[in-house]
Order: sequence, then C-alpha cells, then structure tokens
Amino acid sequence: MDIRKVIAVIIIFSLGFAIGTKKISRPIQENKNTPQAFIAEVTDKIKANYWDNISDAQLKDMFKMATQQNGGEVNKETAAKIAQTVLASLNPQGRSGLYTTKQEEQLKNTVSNINPEKDLYKDLGVNKESSKGAIEQAFQNKVRAEPQKAKELSYAKDVLTRQDTKARYDQNQVEPTIFTKIISSTLYMQFKKFSPTSYDEFIKAFDSYKDDQTLTGLIFDLRGNIGGAIDATAYFLGNFIGKNQYAFDFYHKGEYEPFKTPTDKLPSITKYKQMVILIDNNTQSSAEMMTASLKKYHVGIVLGTPTKGWGTVEKVFPLDNQFEAANKYSLFLVHSITLRDDNLPIEGRGVEPDINIKNTIWEQQLFSYFRNQQLIVAIKSVY
Repeated sequence: MDIRKVIAVIIIFSLGFAIGTKKISRPIQENKNTPQAFIAEVTDKIKANYWDNISDAQLKDMFKMATQQNGGEVNKETAAKIAQTVLASLNPQGRSGLYTTKQEEQLKNTVSNINPEKDLYKDLGVNKESSKGAIEQAFQNKVRAEPQKAKELSYAKDVLTRQDTKARYDQNQVEPTIFTKIISSTLYMQFKKFSPTSYDEFIKAFDSYKDDQTLTGLIFDLRGNIGGAIDATAYFLGNFIGKNQYAFDFYHKGEYEPFKTPTDKLPSITKYKQMVILIDNNTQSSAEMMTASLKKYHVGIVLGTPTKGWGTVEKVFPLDNQFEAANKYSLFLVHSITLRDDNLPIEGRGVEPDINIKNTIWEQQLFSYFRNQQLIVAIKSVY
C-alpha cells in the first residue's frame, strides 16, 4: 500500500499536500521588533518548517481565531499568547510551542541529561574529594537510615564510584544514561535516554565485556527510555546491523528523508547470538525508532508492551523579531514524523513487540526462539 495514501487517511492531522514557499500575504513590511513583525515571522517559520504542508488560508484562519481568543488585537500583551495558541493547535496538538530563554536552557539540560537542581554528592552526604570507599560507606549508612530511598541512593553511589561517570558528573553535572550488570550468563544493559554522551558510554560498556566468553545472552532494556538527542541514533544502529543500512526515515512535507547507518558492526556486540529488547509504554521518541529498526532487521526479539507512540522530531528555531528585551522567544516546532518497521507512523500507535509480556505464555514463546531458560530467568529478575 502506498504510504503517502496511508498517511493521508490515517493521520488525521494531515491537512494538505500543496508544496510551496509562497509567504502569506500581509501589509507592507512591518517595523522590526514589533508584535506584528513577531507574528509575521512566526507565521513564516511555521510555513517553512512545519512537518505537514499547511496552506496560507489555513494558517490565516488559525491566527485569526487565536487573535479573537486573545482579545482581538495584536499587541505586546497578546502577541506571544496568539502565537502560542496557534502552535499548540498544530498537530500533534500540544507538541509545538513558544520557548522562553529559560525553557530553551531547560531543554538543553534535559537533552544533555543534566539536572541543575540535583546534587548526587549531597544525596549521599559526601563531597568531590571523598574516596570510593568513603562513598560506599556513606551509601550503606544512608540506606540503613532511609531504606525507602534505596534506589535513589544506589544510583548516586553507582555514578560517583565509577571513574568515567564521576569525572563527567564533576565536570558538567552530566549523569550517565547506560548501566550494565551480569545476570548469570547474560549481559543486562539498561539504556535510560539518548544524550550527547550516550554513544561513548554505549561503546565503552560493550567493550568492557568483550573478553568475557561466559556471556551468551544480551538483554537490551529500553523500558522508560524517553528518547532525547536524535543525531546519534543511526550510529547506535550501525553497531547492531552494520554500515550503509537503511536505519529509518523522517517524513517531512510529503517527502521521505532516509538515514543510513554510518558505523560498522561493533565486534563486542556480535558475539551475542541471543538478544532480547525490552520495551514498554514509556519507551518513546528515539528509543521507538531504534526499536523499530532492530525489529525490522531481526536483531533480536522485542519483548514487552507497545511503546508510547511519540513519533515526532522537534527542532528549535530562533526568532529575529523580539518585542520584549527581557523575555525573548524561540520557536519549538514539530519538523518531521518518524515511521516504524511497517512504514506506518509511530505517532499515536507506537511500536508493537514481537512478544507481549502480558501474554500468559510469553515464557513459552520466548523459549521457542532461544531454548535458553537462563535468559528467561534473567528477564524475570529485571521485571
């Protein structure tokens, strides 16, 4: 079936396919840095960069309605509200918006996995100069006093007692995104989110086990992975499926933008002949794209529940026109949508597992693939 027809029918937020660069007609050029110029620039940037083809008439009607909802005039008090109303109504609704300088900084911190409001040293009652032994002892003392915080304290201890993660945290407050442990003859890897440091963590994690010949299975846990920095996704996938493979597509204004893998298979991964990818309904964004590609190339068995269905790629666009010096805005806009392994949009439907963990016979189903009871026991232990 032609995917373009499928998208036109299935995605209810597909409003038109008239490609063009013509700007919405408006009065002679507004003065720069006025509310009117601000609205005009927001309009043009939506027209040029929004994932779907939206007509001049549709945008004009949306701004007209938003203006009426916010007092009927475009001025300093209403301009940002009007723009925000229009952006929030773009499909998928609530995904696009205006960002203040503070919100943009918060977004950068989230993508980089930095939490300025949290201090892992303070959580354990230690400081940067504390030795590994002192940190471990502080952890034991804290857990005995506050057992309800065991998971949080264990996380802080793990970050601050590993040389590489401690150095990264001390320098930029960047927290790790990948954690590993051995369960029987299985390597368990938890991938929490995509950040600029994740790829380096990923390579080091696998390489640290490359000489362990006792490991036969791999559990790659993407449950709760909220996505994040999308740029490195094709690099991750290349380590699994090899170089120059079609990793995924972005869909933008009726066109497909294919991404190929730029990396070779990682030798320290290829030894794992039995791989299970864990997903749940909190697996989203980049993690859904990764799941879809791993499923498409039959890298392993996808086990869990359907993913969240957050299939959009957002970008931040700076605005030249600013009418409030103390409160500058940028445009946060859905630029593309992503597709799953069957070429349907991820948005609103998610990625389906090969085996649903809620099925009462999931163990028998998984055993039929690998004939490895130890792998099943390892999976049950992390669930």
